[in-house]
Amino acid sequence: MRSELSSDFPEYNGETAPVWERLAGYWDDTIGEGDGFNKYIAMPWSEKLLELKPGEKVLDIACGGALFTRRMAALGANIVAVDHSSVFIERAKKRTTENADRIDYRVINATDKDALLSLGRRQFDAAVCSMSIMDIASIEPMISAVSELLKPGGRFVFSSLHPSFHSGEVEYFAETGTKDGVYHTETGVKVTRYAEPYHYLAKALPAQPEPQHYFHRPLNMILRPFFDCGFVLDGLEEPQLPAELDNPKAPVLGWTKRRSIPPLMICRMRLM
Repeated sequence: MRSELSSDFPEYNGETAPVWERLAGYWDDTIGEGDGFNKYIAMPWSEKLLELKPGEKVLDIACGGALFTRRMAALGANIVAVDHSSVFIERAKKRTTENADRIDYRVINATDKDALLSLGRRQFDAAVCSMSIMDIASIEPMISAVSELLKPGGRFVFSSLHPSFHSGEVEYFAETGTKDGVYHTETGVKVTRYAEPYHYLAKALPAQPEPQHYFHRPLNMILRPFFDCGFVLDGLEEPQLPAELDNPKAPVLGWTKRRSIPPLMICRMRLM
C-alpha cells in the first residue's frame, strides 16, 4: 500500500507500459513532429535551462518519439535515449535520419532503477525527461538512479504539465461581461483538488484510442525525491503559449486564451 507521503504509485508500474505500447503508433502519427506544448514551451525552455554544450553526454528518459532527442543531437550532444515502449523506440529510430551516430536508443522502463544504472554510473553530463514525469507511476527509482548516473554538478531538466493548473481535477472557464461599457471575456482555471497525490485516466489527444495513466503530484512531492537524492533546484520556468500559434493542435488551443496561467513548468535540478 502506498504511503500518503510517497510520490510513487508502484501498484501501477506494470500497467503503464502496455498502454503506451498500444498508443505509441497513434501518438507518433499524430504529433510525431511535436504539438504546440512541445514546440513552443517544453523544448525551447528545456533547451534554455539545459545549457547544452557540444560533446556532452545526455540521458533522455521516456524519450517517446525522440523529437527532443534529435534536437539535442543536432546541437552536438551524444544521447542515450530510453523509453519503455518498443514501438516508440522503433518509430524514433526510423525518424532519425540525421546525427544517428550520436544517438543510442534503448528499451528501458524509467521505473527500473537497476536497468537505468546499467547505463553506467557517473557517465552523463546531463539528463532530461520531457513531458513525462506525470506519466510515470514511480519517479523515485528514476531520480535515485539519475543521481548516480550524473557526474558531480550534472543537471537534470524536466518538463511537465503544471501540477497547480493543468493536472487532475481542474475546470476551465470563460466569463463574459461588461467593464466600462465594453464587453470582455475572462478565462481561468478552477482547481478543486491539489494537495494529495492521486492517479487518474484521461485522453491527452481527444481522438486517441484509449486513455492513458496520469499521476498527479503536488509540487512538493515532485521535488522532494530530488532533494532527498542530493539535487538542488536552480532553474524554474513557467512560460505561457504565444498568443498566436501556427496551426495549433486542439490540446493547446484553449491555453492561448488563458494568458496569465502557465500550462507547463520546466525545472532544472542540479546534483551537488
